[in-house]
Order: sequence, then structure tokens, then C-alpha cells
Amino acid sequence: MEPDNEFDFIVCGGGTAGPAVAARLAEDPSLRILLLEAGQDNVNLENTQMVGGWSLNFDGPHDWNFVSSPHPATSNRTQKLSRGKFLGGSSAVNGTLMVRGMRQDYDDWEAMGNPGWSSNEMWHYFNKSETFHSEPGFKIDESSHGKGGPIHTSLHPNAPITDRLMESFVDMGMPLVDDMFASGTTAVGCGHCARSVWQGERMTGGQYLRNSFDLEKKWIHPNLTKLFGLCVTKVILSDDMRAIGVETMTTEGEERKVFRCRKEVVLSLGSYGSPQTLLLSGVGPSEDLYEVGIQPRVDLPGVGKNLEDHLTVFVFYEAKQGLTTDHLFHGPMFDKAREEWRISRTGTLSRTHFGAFAFTRLDKRLRRHKLWNDELCKSLEATSRDPMGLLPNQPHVEFFTTERYAAPKHYANPPPEGRSAFANIIELFSPRSRGYVKLRGCNPKESPIIQHNYLSDPLDVLVYAEACQLGAEIMLEGRGSKDIILGAWPPEDKHPSTLEQWDSFVRDNATTCFHPSGTCKMGPDTDCGAVVDARLKVKGVQGLRIADCSIMPKLNNGHTQAVTYAIGEKCADMIKEDWGLSKRESKL
Repeated sequence: MEPDNEFDFIVCGGGTAGPAVAARLAEDPSLRILLLEAGQDNVNLENTQMVGGWSLNFDGPHDWNFVSSPHPATSNRTQKLSRGKFLGGSSAVNGTLMVRGMRQDYDDWEAMGNPGWSSNEMWHYFNKSETFHSEPGFKIDESSHGKGGPIHTSLHPNAPITDRLMESFVDMGMPLVDDMFASGTTAVGCGHCARSVWQGERMTGGQYLRNSFDLEKKWIHPNLTKLFGLCVTKVILSDDMRAIGVETMTTEGEERKVFRCRKEVVLSLGSYGSPQTLLLSGVGPSEDLYEVGIQPRVDLPGVGKNLEDHLTVFVFYEAKQGLTTDHLFHGPMFDKAREEWRISRTGTLSRTHFGAFAFTRLDKRLRRHKLWNDELCKSLEATSRDPMGLLPNQPHVEFFTTERYAAPKHYANPPPEGRSAFANIIELFSPRSRGYVKLRGCNPKESPIIQHNYLSDPLDVLVYAEACQLGAEIMLEGRGSKDIILGAWPPEDKHPSTLEQWDSFVRDNATTCFHPSGTCKMGPDTDCGAVVDARLKVKGVQGLRIADCSIMPKLNNGHTQAVTYAIGEKCADMIKEDWGLSKRESKL
């Protein structure tokens, strides 16, 4: 009889990628798999399933409650870096947006010395994870969608404000390409973004483990053990540097328990959690480990370095009545909407608040600046790319809008009954600034030091300011929106009018898009900052892999949910290949 604490594979983290890895490995019935999650099962957490309830999970026991260190480039502000702490993790609190990025992004990964990570391979795994539900009249790219994956995706029913803003994007030089956010070939355009929503419910990583439309909520894999409320404190390494298990503690830190593995440990703890666990295990930069009193086991300089994220800026406008969905949240309407969702999975809480989406480049605008032109000459000569590391088939920025007043938590100005507002959100792609994750000490209960160094590179600020100014021009001059905008919201606010003012606005207001990546980057042995190889194996350690956004050598020019599922899917296939395991796939 097998010991209760011994497994073939241990997957640490039940968020977005972890369940994909665990479920795909469990397709081989001869294996015994353990999935460890620090939070609780989300089966009874309504706000992880009700699409419009996502933000209600923040700032409490279901949030990791990470906070960034202040930095002078962002007016010495701290950033609340909320991450989901339950089954499904951040896939259960995000915006449900399935923006894959550009095919070039992944061809770049392979060109950086990571064979097997090109766009062709990644699109296979994007499609494998998805079941896409189209709509009449939608011009679908059939090759860019899956039909049998666990993550059901669908299109969003536009509010009137969204159709008007899409008209403005087209009018200002971003043509409509319906399926551009799945196909990954349009760098300048607007389109319809698929959402991880189906029949009024949010899809999360938990879909790999149980079908949320099964009324009995049964687990799918009998050979997959799920344990909740256990934080992984470190990977246990043998004398010959093999991962032989993990140490855990309860969420309160009252009890510790060890689990052993016969084959491999997989870390899927995210771009803050995976490097933290490696460091606590003695794997990382020796000088950083000595600093907190941890004996280095493997000197791996890149652990916790190369932290990259997308920033967003929200610019709010007041709109004429009858276009936004603000009225559905005034007075008692929210409670009525919640009851409607509970009864029929319909209504405004069955969908997200985001509306129109567009990509664009800023070449013509940026060529007006000496700083850009000086860097452009150097970068083109060295890499044949622009100063942001991009080719012409990769966008500099994304615009996406809201259908009502919806904002980061440091804003608190919703319009009263009889008034309406929406936001144009500007997201900066391919930032040059990089940060790091470090330990505060050797106590695993302490959150790590997270320093993003946002906007520390002056080119990031220049590109962002130009993007914000363009965004204002689209809103105020575009054919669909110029006659419906009444001014800034709240009315006493004044939007910037010069590039210098936008520079200050960006520094004072830019906030995380919750896309941290790169802290355990993938790369060849010639890359001294690489932490894992192209098979996602941690360098210098046998039997240990990482599968989450921390392995990205460079953040994709899109959003991270779809990519994280694909990373989990690919990791599971590579493990099966390396161990000669069954490739039979169960119906998820």
C-alpha cells in the first residue's frame, strides 16, 4: 500500500497553470498526482464564478495581498498586487480577457534559444485548452480556436458605448478585424475579444479538475489528490540536487507537513510565488540568500530577476445617457443583478465590464523625439528592432474601454444616478524597465520584497505619454465618440493636454495590469539570467520544473490568462514525453 504522503508528481499551486499540469498528467491512470493549493476550493466561493464579482475577492483572506515597494519613477507610490488565493487563482479574479498576443512574440521566445516555443507550438496549446463558442456574423479565424478544451470562451454582447468607441478606433486608423486577438497577426486594428465566460459563468483553471456545469460538482480524476490550505514553504533537495519532495505549512503556519515525490515537483506558484519558493529552498543568487541567512544549494543568479509587467492608465470620461451600463449598478440594482445571476446566470453580472479593444503602433509620433531617434539608430543597428525590442508586426500599445465606471481601487468616483461614465484604458507593451523579487528573511510566512521599477526607463515614459495622448485624440475626435463625451469624469478633473502633462499623469496614475512575468525566465545555458531550460527544468536541479508566467523570457504583447493555460498544457506534454508516459487525453 502506498504511503499517503508519497506521489509520482507533486504540482504546487492550484491557480491557472497548476490544474492544467496536474489534470493532464492524471490522464495516465497509473500515476499518483498531488496538487497543493494554499487557498481553499472555490466551489462555494460565488464571486469566483459570478463574472461581475471578481473584485469582491480582493483585500481579504482570498487575496495574497502582495504590495510593491515604492519607486521614485511612479511618484513613490506603492502598488497593490492582488492575486487570487483559491482554486483557480488569478484566473478567478481577472478580466476574463483572452488576448493571446502576437505570433511574433512566441517566435521571439524560440529565437532567444528556446526550441519548441514558437507560435505554431503555442497556438496548438492555446487551441487545446479552449472550447470557443462563436456568434452569427463573427468572422472567425477557424485555425485560431479550439473545440474540445476545458476553458469555454465566448464573445461579449456589446453595450451601445462599445459600438460607438469601436467606430472611433476605425475612424482613427485601426481597422476592424473581428478575430485579431486570437489570430495574433494584426498589430494595428480593433476587434472583438473572446472572454473566458460561458453561459454566464467564469471559467478558471479549476475547469481542468471539475466541470462547473456538473450539478454534482464531481472531481474528474480519481488518481489526482487535491489538498487545500497548504502553503509550499520549500522544495526538499537531496544531496545530489534532486527534488524529492516539498515541505508545506497550513495557511496559519501552525502545522508543517512533508510530501515526497518519486518523479518530479512542478512549481506553478506565479511570478511572485515561484521565485520565493526557490529562494527559500536555497536556489537563487548566492549573495541574496546569504543576506537573509539561507545556505545556498544552487547558485542561480536569475531567480527573482527580470520581473516584467504591463502597466495600465485609466482615463475617465462622462458620456451622454443611454450608452453605458452604469444604471444597472445604481441604488438597489446591484443586489437585483446578483439575484438574477443566482437564479438564471444572466444579467449584467454574467459578463465583464470591458468593451472595445484595439492595438496600434506609434512610430510616426515617436519619430518626433530625439530620445527615440537616438535609441532607434542604435537598436536597429544592433537588433533590427525598435528601442522597445519590437518588430513592425508587434504593437506598442493596447487600448481597451469599459462599458461603465469601473476602476482600480484607488479611484472612488462612480457617477450618481442620472450620470454615466466610462474609461479608456491604455496598456503599455514591451516595457524596458525590469524589477525583482527578493526575500525579506527566511520566514516563509513573510511576503517577498517586490520591486517592479515601473517607468524607471525614460523611453517607457515617452512611449506611454504618446500613447495616452493618442488615446485622448481617439476619444475626443473619433467619429463614434466625439459627440457623446460630455467631458472628463469627475467633471472637476482636467485631462492633460500636452505631452509633458501626460508624462506626469502617467507617473501619478499608472497601475499594474496584473501581468507579472519573467522571474524564473526560460533560456539556454549561454543566458546567465535563465532559470529554466526550454523543457522548463530548473537549472542545476533534477526533477524540478516551473510552469507559470515566471518562465516567460519576455512578456507577450497581450494578456496572460490564455498563455498560462498554454504553458501548463505544454509542460504536461513535455513531462509525459520525458518519462515515456501515456499521451491519452481524457475528455475534460
